[in-house]
Amino acid sequence: EKAVNLKKDLAEMQEWMTQAEEEYLEKDFEYKSPEELENAVEEMKRAKEDVLQKEVRVKILKDNIKMLAAKVPSSGQDLATELNVVLENYQLLCNRIRGKCHTLEEVWSCWIELLQYLDLETAWLNNLEERVQMTENLPEKLDAVNDALESLESVLRHPADNRTQIRELGQTLIDGGILDDIISEKLEAFNARYEELSHLAVSRQIVLEQQLQTMRETDHMLQVLQENLAELDRQLTSYLTDRVDAFQMPQEAQ
Repeated sequence: EKAVNLKKDLAEMQEWMTQAEEEYLEKDFEYKSPEELENAVEEMKRAKEDVLQKEVRVKILKDNIKMLAAKVPSSGQDLATELNVVLENYQLLCNRIRGKCHTLEEVWSCWIELLQYLDLETAWLNNLEERVQMTENLPEKLDAVNDALESLESVLRHPADNRTQIRELGQTLIDGGILDDIISEKLEAFNARYEELSHLAVSRQIVLEQQLQTMRETDHMLQVLQENLAELDRQLTSYLTDRVDAFQMPQEAQ
């Protein structure tokens, strides 16, 4: 009777493993939204816990069959053979579910990381847009134009590392058919805004550089003119002090 019950327990265990494999490993999952992906991750975590909890039952079966084999070798031998098959299948099931759980957790982590990089770069784009707007309607002063140019250039020196991460993470998920529509939409919107603002910022940078160069040249010309006028004023004052007749002066002084 004990052998019959153990045989029944082994059959039930094998049946449970077959159902678990069908439910957790053979279903075709489609992750078209973050909610679906997150639910799949949580479901696979529960599956891993469920399978691992059966380890106690498997150990009890193993111990009972060993005890029976010691008492009744003939009955125990057949059960031991069936037990080995169950143990092998159980270990395989555990490994596969662990693997799938790990993969889904990695995918979810990849999605969260992508969102974090997008948030960082979006904040940078907002800052860049603000700096570009600050370059409009500047007062015609050298310092104001120079400060605006330096401020814009400091933002444009932003490294491209985050954008590289966004591209690689997004492509990895899209290649796996995971959240591909959502990610493609997000990346398209981000890239379009990045290109637009980058071109606008570079154009404003060029305009400011030209404006700054013109203002510096004008300031230099005014400085030279002021120096020339000061020298002429000094000469004229000297002539007047010495009561020199106008016709005795050089032609330019006349």
